[in-house]
Amino acid sequence: MSINLKSLVSVLNAKWIGSDADVLIDHISIDSRSLQNGSQTLFFALAGINNDAHLFIPDLIENKVQNFVVQYIPEGYAGKANFLVVENTLWALQEFAAYYRNLFHFPVIGITGSNGKTIVKEWLNFLLSPDYNIIRSPKSYNSQVGVPLSVIAINEKHNLGIFEAGISTVNEMVKLEKIIKPNIGVLTSIGSAHDEGFENLVQKIDEKLLLFKDCPIIIYQKNEVVDSCLSQFVAEYMLHPRKLFSWSFTDQNADVFIEKREHRNDHTFIQYQYKNETFNLEIPFNDSASVENAISCLLVLLNFNYDQETIQNRIEMLYPVRMRLEVKNGINNCSIIDDSYSSDFQSLKIALDFLESQKKKGASKTVILSDIFQSGFTNEELYSKVAQLILDNKINRIIGIGATISSFADQFPNSTMFDNTADFIAEIDNLNFNNETILIKGARSFQFEEIVSLLEEKTHETILEINLDAISHNFNYYKSKLAPNVKMMVMVKAFGYGNGGLEIAKLLEHHKVDYLGVAFADEGIALKNGGIKLPIMVLNPESTSFPSIIQYQLEPEIYSLKGLNAFLKIAREKNLKDYPIHIKMDTGMHRLGFENNTIDELIATLKGNSTVRVQSILSHLATSDDPKHFDFVRQQIALFEKLSSKLMAELNINPIRHTLNTSGISNFPDAQYSMVRLGIGLYGVSNDPAEQKYLENVGTLKSIISQIRTIPAGDSVGYGRRFMADAATKIATIPIGYADGIARLWGNEVGYVTIKNQKAKIVGSVCMDMLMVNVSDIECKEGDSVIIFGESPTVIEMAVALKTIPYEIMTSISQRVKRVFFR
Repeated sequence: MSINLKSLVSVLNAKWIGSDADVLIDHISIDSRSLQNGSQTLFFALAGINNDAHLFIPDLIENKVQNFVVQYIPEGYAGKANFLVVENTLWALQEFAAYYRNLFHFPVIGITGSNGKTIVKEWLNFLLSPDYNIIRSPKSYNSQVGVPLSVIAINEKHNLGIFEAGISTVNEMVKLEKIIKPNIGVLTSIGSAHDEGFENLVQKIDEKLLLFKDCPIIIYQKNEVVDSCLSQFVAEYMLHPRKLFSWSFTDQNADVFIEKREHRNDHTFIQYQYKNETFNLEIPFNDSASVENAISCLLVLLNFNYDQETIQNRIEMLYPVRMRLEVKNGINNCSIIDDSYSSDFQSLKIALDFLESQKKKGASKTVILSDIFQSGFTNEELYSKVAQLILDNKINRIIGIGATISSFADQFPNSTMFDNTADFIAEIDNLNFNNETILIKGARSFQFEEIVSLLEEKTHETILEINLDAISHNFNYYKSKLAPNVKMMVMVKAFGYGNGGLEIAKLLEHHKVDYLGVAFADEGIALKNGGIKLPIMVLNPESTSFPSIIQYQLEPEIYSLKGLNAFLKIAREKNLKDYPIHIKMDTGMHRLGFENNTIDELIATLKGNSTVRVQSILSHLATSDDPKHFDFVRQQIALFEKLSSKLMAELNINPIRHTLNTSGISNFPDAQYSMVRLGIGLYGVSNDPAEQKYLENVGTLKSIISQIRTIPAGDSVGYGRRFMADAATKIATIPIGYADGIARLWGNEVGYVTIKNQKAKIVGSVCMDMLMVNVSDIECKEGDSVIIFGESPTVIEMAVALKTIPYEIMTSISQRVKRVFFR
């Protein structure tokens, strides 16, 4: 639906500054980096504590975007575009979404709770899609920003909405309720997520229930606390008629009472009473969370008056929901973006933006796409829009799979079409995949996981999963601590602290970080070869690497007169002018840097020198994480102030200054200067336990069970017979060892792994490629997943046990362990 820009002035209570108010808007954007932005885009310049999108308005105007909702107009741009000036751009986005929602009058299901929101939403979409043209939240778009973007995707052809709403504190749900306006409410499981944002459990439930303020029916699981909250809620928000539709395992007064529950293999069979009748249902899962989510879906189907045969036939086809995009190494120098379980128009737009952010330097962009379902458009409208998306995102080739997309082949340049996945697989060797970033996006029925398996680089079954969203969260957490205009350098040395340097650097470039830091020139060269355009400082440059540093436009840290003179010699030979260098001061770390007694000679060498330019002056704090030595840190900061000020005054320069590392950012906010350096905190590790709870885990090291055996009492396990069974013991062998980075000291019942959410002690010595664990009390089988570290055990926990630091645990993980990146 196109909307006249002029009509939004009153909707947003905005001040109009522009020339063309009659332009039609057909796209809403908050992402300045999206290639989907164009002349009919309305860009909301969101401004928060971490980012201010107003800074990117000049670039957007240069790229033909002409319509903006802003809190202020960048200086000099008042006459260059159309501006709607508002008090708060986030509020304006929410007001626009609420206005847009009220243009449509079909049923809407609103889902909230602590756990299971996205699962229930995706399952309801699957269960109801044969009968409705559904618009739903893409992925887990349930936030103050995600909900508006989800609702704005509604079009005239939709006749059912399914939206999820997530909150982290009070006074948030009232805004989301105005946007979603559900007719049917589903309250999923209430757990501990975001507990820190509420005074107690009752307050959290009360806030979530606000989504259902005008909802004629609320579906929920009965329990004492929820029932009490609902009783007060119904009394306060009187709505006639309003139906409370409940289910329970224990309370026979529930509308749906689950009187029997029985696990059989991977399925659960339940018997339930509803309207004085008894029914049986097979659920294709046996974990409690999935069973509860399936029962929530059951009540929705009952509310829609589906017959029992249809309910059984559809629920037994439910499937595990994947809620993330994964980046994997592919064959022939390809990268694979695996989104092989969904194919709808909104999530395609998200996946294409992700493809752009993760593309490899020099690699072409390829999309393998199945038929798209539930778009709300006619096929002609849909594939015209898809073709335009492909064009806007500068996709080099598209491979379509499905009879419908194949019938529109003439709309896609450089396309190859197949009627089905089997036909594609038969021709895969002739498609010559090489040096490409490939987005694989298909509906479940097309079984694109087979394509991913064929194109993925084959490595052993131990992987390190890297959560890119967690990195973004941690980055923004530390950025929120900075004063305005303080720059951020992020350390990606040591292969991104073991997590993967290039992929993380791409994400940081996407976040418009100011600088990257590496230890050695070859790390910086690898990033530049990977397409990274950010400035990169090399902390420990060797003089032999200076020619390469210059060739790849890296910026060396200079910490000695010998190094400075060596670099100046090469720079003069290459006729360089104002080449950026970074001067390191030793203020007490006594590792590298100019000391007080060498400053005068440093000044003399640099004075009048036009070959190089002092880009920054820095030092390094030795004890910023240890309160016992904070006085020493203050001495370091005072000395840095003295030495850097002298250098700046004598040379008449005003460079960037930086001395704070991760702990320094939190503990010494008055010493931020003009830049800080974020290191281990980005990767989810803090030296402060109070701060740790605000960070998200980034890396999860996973493997599988290769073999299970039971040994009798008296038998031993592993080299040196260091474990002796005192009773019959079930032993699982895991294909990971010290060659992969697992310390031998972690063996012999010091450490453990997690299997089926239970601890399994490591028994015997850790081998080069394997370790063995005791699984006597765990119901597991060969092929089951094993967590080596992540949420449990954490790298902090391992470091304490091994008397080392988390840095060593993380950076020890071998390069032979495949990294899988996901969002």
